[in-house]
Amino acid sequence: MATRLPAYVDTVIIGGGPAALILSFILHGNTPYYVGGHHDTILDSKLSARPSLLDLTPELYAHFSSSLRYSTQALPINTLLDTLIRPNADTEINPTSCIEWRNDPGRAISHIALGDAAQAGGQWADNPVSASWNIGTLSYAEMLSLPGFSYSDYYAETRKEAIPDFIRPSRADVADYYKAYPAAVGILDSIRTSTIVGHVSRTSHGFYIASHGISCRHLVLASGIFTVNIPPPKLLAPLAELLNSCDPLLVIGSGFSAADVILSTPPNRQIIHIFQWIPNQRPSPLRGCHHTAYPEYATIYRQMKLAVMAGRKKAPSKSPLMRQKLNPFFNSRDWATYRGLPNAMIVDVTNDNGRYVVKIKLESGDILETPIGHLEYVVGRRGSLAYLDQALQDEVLEPNPSDSESNAAGLISAHTLRAKAETDLEVAPNVFIIGSLAGDSLVRHAVGGCVYAASKIMDIASSSISCSSRTGTTTPVGAASPISKTGSPLRANCNTHQDLHLDRRKLKRSVDIASAENKV
Repeated sequence: MATRLPAYVDTVIIGGGPAALILSFILHGNTPYYVGGHHDTILDSKLSARPSLLDLTPELYAHFSSSLRYSTQALPINTLLDTLIRPNADTEINPTSCIEWRNDPGRAISHIALGDAAQAGGQWADNPVSASWNIGTLSYAEMLSLPGFSYSDYYAETRKEAIPDFIRPSRADVADYYKAYPAAVGILDSIRTSTIVGHVSRTSHGFYIASHGISCRHLVLASGIFTVNIPPPKLLAPLAELLNSCDPLLVIGSGFSAADVILSTPPNRQIIHIFQWIPNQRPSPLRGCHHTAYPEYATIYRQMKLAVMAGRKKAPSKSPLMRQKLNPFFNSRDWATYRGLPNAMIVDVTNDNGRYVVKIKLESGDILETPIGHLEYVVGRRGSLAYLDQALQDEVLEPNPSDSESNAAGLISAHTLRAKAETDLEVAPNVFIIGSLAGDSLVRHAVGGCVYAASKIMDIASSSISCSSRTGTTTPVGAASPISKTGSPLRANCNTHQDLHLDRRKLKRSVDIASAENKV
């Protein structure tokens, strides 16, 4: 891969993950066109008259909010492209795409994508959590596909056979796919890896990336919200440095990362799992995992629930033996070595001649003392815009009371820029956010924002924006919903994993439910 960097390009993309790869694919002159066949007759009628998807207006998806067909979590622009690429994806096997990608070199824009990972793929190429690379992904393979070269194409090319239905590839497989993607679709010339960006500032003519001496007209932030592990508090920091496999492993966290650590631990290793349990206010994302589609995560959630019941001396609603028969993953480890401590707190850590002992206050008020051999503090990950200088950070970021924890630490969560994304993905003049920075973390929801950013960069959307302004409409192309009189978005939900948990093997039941809902 070439390492020489140009002195000037029209657009610099900071990031090397799926969103950056999709945008690079479009900026190479690959234009999405609607080719018909969508089940939504309203949408089909509108797009048949204006098939170029680089010429989008809010009217295209104005009816989404009143339809049960569409996600209420993702930005409508992301929902639009997702439903066109995979119509009825949650209730149909291998749906036919309504989009055709056409290459027009005349539309290509000079650009470069700068990623800090060792290969294309962003967070998929890294492993910030001590978890096995062989754990299945949350999304099915088709939901991880990028335009022009799908995961199915990659699977058939590398394994010389068609991909089976309902495949959840391993993280390693997905990392290899994203690594192969740039060469497969002809964008390798614009992708740079192992590149640490810093000191990005605005100039009178655009932007300057001082760390690499690059000037550009447009800046696209695609660095994501999963690059930094939230560090443990000072009291627990020494435990993270321990490597004593004889004493119990302490896992702190309630979500998928904590589950991945437990899944990757040797089956006979003693595990003490401290997790938050407030199901009515802040439920664990594991709760929605279907025991057939996601047996490993459903198993761990079941153990967490049993730990809660044991602490409160309540009998489980269903026998663990029955669950064991329904979910063979129970047999993958000795669960007698697992001890869940809901809502527990570590109140003290002592060093006894190199062996660390923690004092844990249980939810009941009792105190538990136990030696610890290692700590995995997996309470979440965040992103950072530290590569922007302070003036540009101030332009992009605004104080967000609902995300005070991230703001105080100088980190970015899914909520930090969501309010701005609801209004416009151009968060400052000629500065765009795409991918999880906009609050939609699933790969399937990355295409819409990339199409919108590309349309603005190519200056295709300018006429659509001005037309909306002349008619009095204040909702930009990238907007999700109107703004209330108080100035806050009427809908500001972030898409994390809410759309993952339908067991797509039960297609008939899902179709019946969807049909009944549509009738209502």
